[in-house]
Amino acid sequence: MDVLKVNDLVKHYGPVKALNGIGFSVPRGTVFGILGPNGSGKTTLLGIIMDVLKTTRGAYNFFGEGTGADTRRKIGTLLETPNFYHYLTAVQNLKIAASVKQRGEEDIDRVLEMVNLHQRKNSAFSTYSLGMKQRLAIASALLGNPEVLVLDEPTNGLDPVGIAEIRELIKKLHKEGKTIIMASHMLDEVEKVCTHVAILKKGNIMASGHVDEIFQHSDMIEIDASDRKALAAVMNQYPGVEQIREEESGLVVYFPPGTVTLAPVNAYCFKNGITLSKLLIKKKSLESKFIELTN
Repeated sequence: MDVLKVNDLVKHYGPVKALNGIGFSVPRGTVFGILGPNGSGKTTLLGIIMDVLKTTRGAYNFFGEGTGADTRRKIGTLLETPNFYHYLTAVQNLKIAASVKQRGEEDIDRVLEMVNLHQRKNSAFSTYSLGMKQRLAIASALLGNPEVLVLDEPTNGLDPVGIAEIRELIKKLHKEGKTIIMASHMLDEVEKVCTHVAILKKGNIMASGHVDEIFQHSDMIEIDASDRKALAAVMNQYPGVEQIREEESGLVVYFPPGTVTLAPVNAYCFKNGITLSKLLIKKKSLESKFIELTN
């Protein structure tokens, strides 16, 4: 079952088109990344599905039941760092958050354990590192034990230690059965923690689906010879070749994943009168695939 369905969402700010009729589904039990460069519409999208912004056109629903108050209680959100009081402790700040939400005060010890802050629950917020502050913000989103968490750039501004802490926390929450929807501009973050992804560019969905399918790594080989034109002509006839691109260092030849080995390519070229001066396997990076989709 899908926890969220988005259908033909459009959002205009006057002449600025922030979202252009986007649609996708978030399956239950996934970590769903909304990935895109800054200005792609990620925060606008999250603002709409959390009822902070009104859509120009289109519809969405959670759990197939709409977006009413009962539905909202199943969703925890972190759209920006909450305004915690610096001189209050973690427990005191969470009591205020629970009072505002009108639920979750009985959860405070449990959520502090979940985000690994229980030992510091009586420390003032001002004594926390940035990573600890972000974990407390996630603890606040977990009050009331929501089924779904919606997080906007959860590692933004953190140092490498803080980023690693939040990543591990997201993986832990996923293992415990939470569905997590998170916006990010960081490829590495999506590759490491997300199971599914929708890629946004200037308000348009460029691709959506399982991370392994979207970022399927083509096999590539880099080859060269004294006569590149002849080499390209010969390789165009090689079984399974998807594409050939010329670079300064040689020809890059694309194959479906897991289908290419070097020895048959070398033998094929030699049989066709070409002696290779370069022959090596090259893997397509996540970054290059992302650039392809958003360029």
